[in-house]
Amino acid sequence: MTVTRVSTVAFEGIEAREVDVQVQITGGGNRMMIVGLPDKAVAESQERVKSALHAIGLALPPKRIVVNLAPADLPKEGSHYDLPIAMGLLAAMGVLPLDEMARTVALGELALDGQVTAVAGVLPATLAAATAEKALVCPAACGAEAAWIGGVEIVAAPSLIALVNHYKGVAVLPPPGPKLAEDDGKLPDLRDVRGQETAKRALEITAAGGHNLLMIGPPGSGKSMLAARLPGLLPPLDAREALEISMIQSLAGELKDGAIGRRRPFRAPHHSASMAALTGGGLKVRPGEVSLAHLGVLFLDELPEFDRRVLDSLRQPLETGSTLVARANAHIRYPSRVQLVAAMNPCRCGYLGDPAMACNKAPRCGADYQARISGPLYDRIDLHVDVPAVSAADLSLPAPREGSAEIAARVAAARARQGERYAAAGIRTNAEAEGEVLAEGARLEPAAQALLAEAAEKMRLSARGYTRALRVARTIADLAGSPTTARPHIAEALSYRRLNLT
Repeated sequence: MTVTRVSTVAFEGIEAREVDVQVQITGGGNRMMIVGLPDKAVAESQERVKSALHAIGLALPPKRIVVNLAPADLPKEGSHYDLPIAMGLLAAMGVLPLDEMARTVALGELALDGQVTAVAGVLPATLAAATAEKALVCPAACGAEAAWIGGVEIVAAPSLIALVNHYKGVAVLPPPGPKLAEDDGKLPDLRDVRGQETAKRALEITAAGGHNLLMIGPPGSGKSMLAARLPGLLPPLDAREALEISMIQSLAGELKDGAIGRRRPFRAPHHSASMAALTGGGLKVRPGEVSLAHLGVLFLDELPEFDRRVLDSLRQPLETGSTLVARANAHIRYPSRVQLVAAMNPCRCGYLGDPAMACNKAPRCGADYQARISGPLYDRIDLHVDVPAVSAADLSLPAPREGSAEIAARVAAARARQGERYAAAGIRTNAEAEGEVLAEGARLEPAAQALLAEAAEKMRLSARGYTRALRVARTIADLAGSPTTARPHIAEALSYRRLNLT
């Protein structure tokens, strides 16, 4: 009794663990069984496989068929097991070559008419195939995605019959090529914003150092407008960063047509988002918004309107750059190195501090509203900036001379300095530096050191607040092209450091 083998993968975070699909056909009954901790989608694959085989003119033999997904103690989830199960059956029936199947990693969902439809996770699966030195079989719709991993033989099959013809040499499928997502280059320009020079400066510092930013101001002052222009200031992704982000997007099924882009992600979930939606989780532990925004921007508008427990779940990702989702049977880790940009009104009515429009509950309404955000989360935000209401005189001003392109050039130069400084430590920006790496990179002048020490005492900065103020000061120095961090850089950084907003 021959056992045929085809490999596929099970996903644990962005890691793809190899799964051995073993198929055995024996006498003793007309029944097909799938064992090895399959979930509902995997258990139902036998019906899709039978229909797909029937569509290409084949029928399963009237015998006992056992499909084992090893290792048996690893949960198997998803519809991508359809294709490797079908290939294992075809090999056991003598239609596909046994030796080729043993050297293949396959994944794909089968339609009832035999078409191979797209599935999530092809990019990490291709990486696993490359590590195991095996070929990959995937849906044709995912071929461009898989082609980004070099050194792997890829068969992108549109249908089951096309796959059979490929292995028989009747009609060999061409290897897919990588596809780059189209970028029209149309991003909102900072030149559209009138006034708000302090907020624009804070946005530039945020972009240059990868820092977190909180904007506080009345309705209509331009907080969301400013946040939407941050992606236009950020440098494009390099090859390594694009691959990191695409691995997460692949698992979430968000790579359109398998094309990989160079633009940093910008995610803006609604304030009704659940904890699982924001940090990851759910039945299959999918990546959340904080992971989908990896190496990009997570924008939370109306910050106090989010559930407090949901906001506090961001404390670990903001501090460590990764999200750990714990389950009884597994611990899943997703990368989550994001820039948090948040916006909020100073109180529920939004006009605290405006004598003409503030409600009669001021200032208590402001204190209660801002208390919805915990102190530890405030402490993790590097820059706090007021965004006052824009006057009619500001709106009538001509467009500023500097737009996103000019500021983005300064941001790129500052990030290049940071890349050179931290190259040995593998750090991208000042926001990631800590400990001795930050202390050596900051190169504080004596006067700057004295001011920072004095401010830490008088402002009662926590150790985290002290470190984040130093990071911001180093970014300000990088924007100025200064090799050292001087007293004015510390002073400006401290002006953005505010824990008590009332």
